[in-house]
Amino acid sequence: MIVAIDSLALTKPFARTGTYAYATNLLKGCLRIVEGTGADIEFHAFVARGENWATNGFASPHLRAHESRLLKLTRLWRLGGMAVSTSLLRPDLVFLPAGVAIPSPVAPAVVTILDAMYAKLPEEFFGSPTSRAKFFARVGAKMARKVVTISNWSKKDLVEVFGIDSAKIEVTYLGYNKQLYNATPLDPERSAKLLDRWRIRKPFVLCHGLVQLRKNVHRLIQAWDRLRSASREFDPQLVLAGGMGHGHEEILRVREASRNRDQIILTGELPDEELALLIKNASLCVIPSLYEGFCLPMVEAMACGVPTVASNSSCIPEVSGGELEYFDPYSTEQMAEVIQRALGDSDLRSRLREKGLARAAEFSWERCARETLNLFGRAVVHG
Repeated sequence: MIVAIDSLALTKPFARTGTYAYATNLLKGCLRIVEGTGADIEFHAFVARGENWATNGFASPHLRAHESRLLKLTRLWRLGGMAVSTSLLRPDLVFLPAGVAIPSPVAPAVVTILDAMYAKLPEEFFGSPTSRAKFFARVGAKMARKVVTISNWSKKDLVEVFGIDSAKIEVTYLGYNKQLYNATPLDPERSAKLLDRWRIRKPFVLCHGLVQLRKNVHRLIQAWDRLRSASREFDPQLVLAGGMGHGHEEILRVREASRNRDQIILTGELPDEELALLIKNASLCVIPSLYEGFCLPMVEAMACGVPTVASNSSCIPEVSGGELEYFDPYSTEQMAEVIQRALGDSDLRSRLREKGLARAAEFSWERCARETLNLFGRAVVHG
């Protein structure tokens, strides 16, 4: 079976996005499985001139890369370049891991639509017009033989927003990097150096991920102010680890207006190894998001054995298995109450740790890749 891949999601403009993480880890997982089983599957993808996929961890006898000038002409690629290029390969299946281009009509297509975020949240939550994302999602869903999404909540939203037949949508949960995000013992020396660099002292509460409006970080800061105002004895630091996303200016204004701004640490984006170490040193992780398609930061925290509390919005209770403590993300009062309760109750933190570890163990990129490969087979067979 020849599977042609829309490789736009694997290019530099998508780097450091959830779409890029999904596409790269899924493809690598599929290649490992195919190599291990000897399955008769060959992946064909496109690279821009001068790129070498072998240096990016994609080297495999089951992957063929085709050079294409069109890949750098993003608008043209989305609106027909990808469809024409993949048609020339005469594939058995076309896979679009980002759902950001028009599929080729010459072969059955499997299109991933991670979530319906652009249709469910106001436009001011995003840095670019959402009409383009909605257009490609709608066209891709209509032309696809199968649609992949990453949670049952997202599936429900896709049915509601785009009118997709629910039988056409399949859910494959994401995986995470288990070599980094795990409950192995801390390295005291490396931990001390990292915390000293950012002037972080224990205990501290962590929120990691992009600092953006959708992540609701501004309300977390306001909830933190509530906690500090209610008790002079409340003294942990709040650490926000992540790059600046859309709307971060508002979040920075809220922090600057806080009387406790000196106790709210912004690290910016960290290398994965340092982020994993920072998570493991936290006393509590908080996930205050308004909407998530899967919420990888939450799973990473749970996998590190760090007690985690979270918003009750979108897929968050589903992905965490209902095992955490939850709050209304629009209520700073409720958010503060749950954080305070978790910090003050060692038995609760132990329960959150154990339940979180067990739930996180259910997710892996191997599982995601295996389920996706099975889906490819069904999409071709039932054509």
